[in-house]
Amino acid sequence: MIVKQRFGRVRAVLTVLVAAGLLAGGGVAGGGSAAASGDVLRTGRAAPAASGVTYRQFSVEVPRGTARGHLLTVDLARPGVSVDLLYAGAVGARQPVSAMAAAQGAVAGVNGDFFNITETQHPGVEPTGASDGPAIAAGQRLKSAVPDGQRFGPALPPGTTTEDVLTVGVDRRARLDRLSLRGSVVTPDGRLPLRGLNLYALPVGGIGAYTPQWGTTSRVRATCGTDTDRAAPCSTDTAEVTVRRGRVESVADTPGRGGVPAGTTVLVGREEGAQQLRKLSVGEPVLVTDRLVGQRPVPPRFAVGGFPLLRDGTPLPGLDSVASAVRTAAGIGGDGHVLYLLALDGTKGNAGLTISELAWLMQRLGARDALNLDGGGSSTLVLRDPESGAPTPRNHPSGGAERPVPNGIGVFAR
Repeated sequence: MIVKQRFGRVRAVLTVLVAAGLLAGGGVAGGGSAAASGDVLRTGRAAPAASGVTYRQFSVEVPRGTARGHLLTVDLARPGVSVDLLYAGAVGARQPVSAMAAAQGAVAGVNGDFFNITETQHPGVEPTGASDGPAIAAGQRLKSAVPDGQRFGPALPPGTTTEDVLTVGVDRRARLDRLSLRGSVVTPDGRLPLRGLNLYALPVGGIGAYTPQWGTTSRVRATCGTDTDRAAPCSTDTAEVTVRRGRVESVADTPGRGGVPAGTTVLVGREEGAQQLRKLSVGEPVLVTDRLVGQRPVPPRFAVGGFPLLRDGTPLPGLDSVASAVRTAAGIGGDGHVLYLLALDGTKGNAGLTISELAWLMQRLGARDALNLDGGGSSTLVLRDPESGAPTPRNHPSGGAERPVPNGIGVFAR
């Protein structure tokens, strides 16, 4: 598939030329600077995509060849400019980034978090398509984070977790944060801890809540694997309780599928959690509470999961400097008022970047903090076509066409 590059002739090209071998090794991964003598940064004029939003192409010379990609710079301080979560209307659903952007009226966007893309380890179990980390859209919490050992995607850098997110708060500033679930299930016998909200993988021994935001996909995957081994067998000790308008409506031994009606919460338990749920009887009162709690004082109106690359202008220690791939990232600059959204091209012969090279690049582009998002065939950057008005891919996805993904970062401008 050939994607039309409407902005291909604009002089909005960022070329980063790096001395041979400069990015090799662990300099960035150890927190040092890769910007030694010999590197040259050349930028052209950015093409305006909308009020407060600019677009440019870039290329980076690395020891393996040339990595080409696309960059959106978003001015969050500009009136009428905002970002929010793109998603397919449910946690357990997927769509191409361009389709989600068109449905929600975004002028641009990139793909978001890593997700439950396959279940080859558990034959017969339906992959949910749900993302790894927490997600908030328009101030509404959609889901919490799966256990670290259950995540899809490359290994987490030391000191990071699936709870790490990029957020934009009610103050319109972007920041990195960590969102933890705080919740409970109050029964006639006492209070039980809630360990998950709309997750494809529950902690061992835990109870999770599934709301109408989950969608229609099966909940069986939630009881497979363990906190340290995603491929471990599915649990044989499970239970599911449907709570409607504050009272138990039904109790079952296995998780089901299908949409959750308004006013209803489905509780799924495994091991000890299942044993607690089986004590409930139809008609008994149950109160389920949940909230996502961050480490920052400003409440987020938007959040998407990923893992940090940069904090306070310094690459995190332990970033992978060996495996190169097509990648997507989001960076924060301008004291939280500027957002950089980047996606590499996936065309054949186009060099990818290692995680440490990506951190260095985000730093050079002006980011003080940055988050790595899903890459490979998921990497997509879309921008509104000036003629048709439809969001159109500007990079070339490595699979030859857009991959359906669970979420993304949408850019909105009036």
